[in-house]
Amino acid sequence: MTHAHPARDFPPERQPPAVIAHRGASEDAPEHTLAAYRKAIEDGADALECDVRLTADGHLVCVHDRRVNRTSNGRGAVSAMELSDLSALDFGSWKGQAADSEAPDRDSTSVLTLERLLELVADAGRPVELAIETKHPTRWAGQVEERLLDLLGRFGLAAPPVGQPSPVRVMSFSARSLHRVRAAAPAIPTVYLMQFVSPRHRDGRLPPGVRIAGPSIRIIRNNPGYVARLHRAGHQVHVWTVNEQADVELCARLGVDAVITNRPKEVLSQLGRP
Repeated sequence: MTHAHPARDFPPERQPPAVIAHRGASEDAPEHTLAAYRKAIEDGADALECDVRLTADGHLVCVHDRRVNRTSNGRGAVSAMELSDLSALDFGSWKGQAADSEAPDRDSTSVLTLERLLELVADAGRPVELAIETKHPTRWAGQVEERLLDLLGRFGLAAPPVGQPSPVRVMSFSARSLHRVRAAAPAIPTVYLMQFVSPRHRDGRLPPGVRIAGPSIRIIRNNPGYVARLHRAGHQVHVWTVNEQADVELCARLGVDAVITNRPKEVLSQLGRP
């Protein structure tokens, strides 16, 4: 039996964490599809998280895995396929989306380009931030960041006006990828993702120039004091992937700055946010 709004019991002076939709509202719709991101915006998510990979013909597409086998009816590496190859695949039926009807919902089954996602955000009718993860290792080392920054520049997102925060941040498990982004576009915040905490980062330090930590929820469960160390070092803390009510409660109690979740609507409700 679920309980209503447990996070409301935490100190009122502490702001609830921002809610970031992980691959869109991916509990309700196939991950990384236009339908999943539309649902996340409708649900009130503060930001949208996506993974980007570069196709053989130079397009950035929102696909998590190196290969398309898990989330489509095709096989092969994204980096070895052209956009036309990916566009011919069904990226939704694995989650029970009906692609065999007379008029399949293309928003739920088609591969999504980052360009189309940026268009969706631009037309959202309210501010929606983006958290874009570069996937590594990749055969296109360096080109992913170059194409990403070029595309963000076309949408006016590579250099926000002076004094205004960037609506985009770039995330990666690769410190080298984040260094490339900072060197080319220093106004874009970067997030260092962590599956475990290396000895060099246990005291709250992050790679040079990075100001946001992205630890997994497992790290926070096992070492809740790490949030305070990161905050003392002057960093924000964005935790992934936070789906369980107990984990949302923990993150709110520890004062994390953002949670990345497959269930934005439910998490917003738990946090007592409209």
